[in-house]
Amino acid sequence: MGMVFGKITVATPKFEVLQSTADYEIRQYSPSVAAEVTYDPAQLKGNKDGGFSILANYIGALGNPRNTTAEKIAMTAPVITKAEKIDMTAPVVTKEKGGMVTMQFILPEKYKTVAETPTPVDERVVIKAEGERKYGVVGFSGVANEVVVKEKVEKLTKDLERDGYKVAGEFVLARYNPPWTLPAFRTNEVMIPVE
Repeated sequence: MGMVFGKITVATPKFEVLQSTADYEIRQYSPSVAAEVTYDPAQLKGNKDGGFSILANYIGALGNPRNTTAEKIAMTAPVITKAEKIDMTAPVVTKEKGGMVTMQFILPEKYKTVAETPTPVDERVVIKAEGERKYGVVGFSGVANEVVVKEKVEKLTKDLERDGYKVAGEFVLARYNPPWTLPAFRTNEVMIPVE
């Protein structure tokens, strides 16, 4: 877990690149199972990674796994965050705006259904099936702050619409490195669902 220099050494979800342009990739992701937590960032009192530690505890990344079978679950990348039901024009992770944020870990491929997945001890952790999904994706390094992400989302939306894609929901932010990775070595992606 000591990835200060950002080499991604953990499993990442399977996808197929349907189209690649200078501006973005269109990716089709296979079905998967995710563990997620939804929280109000305003209630975390400066602990920006509140959602992260709840999920990390569930899989056992920080000690004993907080699930009913005490099964250690491998960490994967990326960590997904999505702001709940906020306007596309609003800043992304709406720190002060009082929007709820959902953070997701995509679980390793061996978990095919919710039923096969260890049950969380912490009821804030929800296990859900993610079906096959298609995204327009753009990658960037550095810190994924609100300003940067907002810019990426707006440009990607314009590029996708210009090329005839129909945006089919809220964007998500995918971060591939732990919070302590040096910014220059971080890999981030903005992902917008398309039809």
